Amino acid sequence: MTTAGPHRPDLARELIARAQASAACRAQRVRNQLDAVQLGQGRHADHANTKVLRRILSEHDWPGHLLVGPTAARAAWSIALHSDYEPDFQRAATTLLQRAVQAGDALIQHWAHLHDRALVNNGHAQEYGTQLLLRADGIELCPLRDPESLDERRASVGLPPVAVALKTVHRRYTPDHRAENALTVASPEAA
Repeated sequence: MTTAGPHRPDLARELIARAQASAACRAQRVRNQLDAVQLGQGRHADHANTKVLRRILSEHDWPGHLLVGPTAARAAWSIALHSDYEPDFQRAATTLLQRAVQAGDALIQHWAHLHDRALVNNGHAQEYGTQLLLRADGIELCPLRDPESLDERRASVGLPPVAVALKTVHRRYTPDHRAENALTVASPEAA
């Protein structure tokens, strides 16, 4: 059985390169390894990434597995997830990603993370418990809607129970964490 590659490998390469560079900058930011100029450059890169993804969405709809392949679709999701300075764009991307999920061209877990991020960035309680605050004194969930049924909602989108996710995030971020300011953290694999 042969599998066809993505329809737009050029877009795939661009999305992957942008997401990788952005992730490296975020990792340094979490470890407080950036000076003020580098922080500004990271914000500029996030804005540029959002602009590129906005263009791709307007030309192609959500860049899912068929268009760019699973790795680049994940990169597009990461870029949308970190488009925090443009909440209207983030909400629109959430809608397009949901359509791609319904068409079987994207992962529902990605949609849940982006949906939560858009809610939190717009001052609403999150649904799936994917958005966390990483502080100098520990990790806490951003406000939740109906916490009693959180694990049921998480299971409905293929996410592990919140206790498992928090344990994973705690292991990943707290050993080296020396942040002075709170950051919103999305942990795609765990939360």
